[in-house]
Amino acid sequence: MNEYTMPIVFGVTIGTIARILMLRTDYRQYPTYLHGKIIHVALGFIAGSLGAVAVPAIMEMEFTAVTFLTVAATQFREVRNMERNTLSEIDGYELVSRGKAYIEGIAISFESRNYLVILTSFIGTLFYLVWNVYMAIVGAIICFIISKILQSGSTMKDLVDIEYSAPHFDGAGLYVDNIYIMNIGLPERQEEILKYGMGFVLTPKNMNVVNTIAHLGQRQAILHDVSVSLGVFRDSGTPALVPLIKRDLDDGRIGVFILPQVRDVDKAIKIIGAVPVLETAIRMPSRSNVHNKEV
Repeated sequence: MNEYTMPIVFGVTIGTIARILMLRTDYRQYPTYLHGKIIHVALGFIAGSLGAVAVPAIMEMEFTAVTFLTVAATQFREVRNMERNTLSEIDGYELVSRGKAYIEGIAISFESRNYLVILTSFIGTLFYLVWNVYMAIVGAIICFIISKILQSGSTMKDLVDIEYSAPHFDGAGLYVDNIYIMNIGLPERQEEILKYGMGFVLTPKNMNVVNTIAHLGQRQAILHDVSVSLGVFRDSGTPALVPLIKRDLDDGRIGVFILPQVRDVDKAIKIIGAVPVLETAIRMPSRSNVHNKEV
C-alpha cells in the first residue's frame, strides 16, 4: 500500500456515493428497473475512478496519463446516446409521449452527472493529499451540495401563474377559458370530455416566458407529466381523447386540456407547477440588443 492508495479509495467512494445520490427514480419512472440503476451506478464508479486517479497522475508529472479523461468524455457521450435511443424507442408506447425535447433533456442530464462525479472524486482525492481526510470530507460535502443545486433547475411554477378553468363547448369547438383547443362533433364524445376533462390556463410572468412556454417540447412535457401522475382517460385509437395544449396568440397564455383519471384540481396545479423547464425550450428575448437599446 503506497501513499496514494487511501486517497484514491476515498475519491472513488465519494464519487460513487455522489452518483447514487443523483440517481433518483421519481414520477417519471426512469430509470426504473434494477438493471438500469446498476448501469448508472457502475458508470458512476468508473467516473469516480477516473477523477481519483487523475490527481496522483498530475502529482507524479505523468501528464500523458491524464489524456485518458478525453477518452472518458467520449464514452460518457455514448451514455447520452444510449439514454436518448432507449427513451425514444419506448416513447412510442406511451399513451401520452414525452416528446423529443424532454428525452434530450433527460439524456443530457445523465451525461452531465458523470462529469459531476469526476469533479467530486477529483476534489476529494486532491484535498486528501494536500491536507487530510477531514478536509477531504468537507470538500466532498461541498461537491454534494453543488451537485444537488445543479441537479435541480427551474420549474413551471417559477415561470407562470396557474389557474383552473373548466373546459366548455361553443358549438363543436372545445375551449379552455377563451383559448380554442379542438373541434369535437360527436355528442357522446362531448359528454365524456365535459365529464372527465379539466382545463388550466398558464399565464406567463414576463416576456421571456412567452416564448419558453410556446415551445412544443415544453408543452408536451407538461402533458406527459400530468398524465403520468394523474393517469389519463384514453386508450389507443381514441384521437378525440388526447390531452392538448393550445396558445392564445394575443397574449401568449396557454390553455391546458387534460383528461385525468384522478380529477383533483389542487394536485393537478402542483404537478403542472413541478414540471421541469427544458433547457432546449428556454428563450431570453429580453437580453437581445434590440430590447436593450434606448428608443
